[in-house]
Amino acid sequence: MEKYQGKYRIPSARWAAWDYGSNAAYFVTICIDNRAHLFGEVINGEVILTPLGQAAHACWQAIPEHFPFVVLDAFIVMPNHVHGIIIIAKSESGVRWDPNRFGPQSQNLASIIRGYKIGVTQFAREHNLPFKWQARYHDHVIRNQGEYERIRTYIIENPKRWHEDRFFTAKS
Repeated sequence: MEKYQGKYRIPSARWAAWDYGSNAAYFVTICIDNRAHLFGEVINGEVILTPLGQAAHACWQAIPEHFPFVVLDAFIVMPNHVHGIIIIAKSESGVRWDPNRFGPQSQNLASIIRGYKIGVTQFAREHNLPFKWQARYHDHVIRNQGEYERIRTYIIENPKRWHEDRFFTAKS
């Protein structure tokens, strides 16, 4: 008999029919737990980063060092979240479709985000900074050039529209 009989399972936010290790562009948003403003503040449409925010930026830029098949595009560190476009661009040799499944995950979007979150968390711990990520992250598989351009513009212009952003909360 199944222990919890499906009562406590949180449904996945991922696109069930998609292999998240596939070559594609992904729009990702990762939030700080309780949307705490720990990465910086927006002043006159510009993000002024704290040391933790600077580490979040540096860790993002380091992703291709750990995942050589990743190309980074637009990215922004906001006071309580980050937005970015990650492009998985594996060579065609040896690429196979492997639908999402339970088990070890590597060389896919989840492993990339996990590594990024670990890097920022390690910096916070090393510097005795109170910090915790939100448990999940938001992703969207970018399906066409128009969508890509719209998302890219959204990321770049995010600081200018900070007070309109769905992740904005008044500074505590």
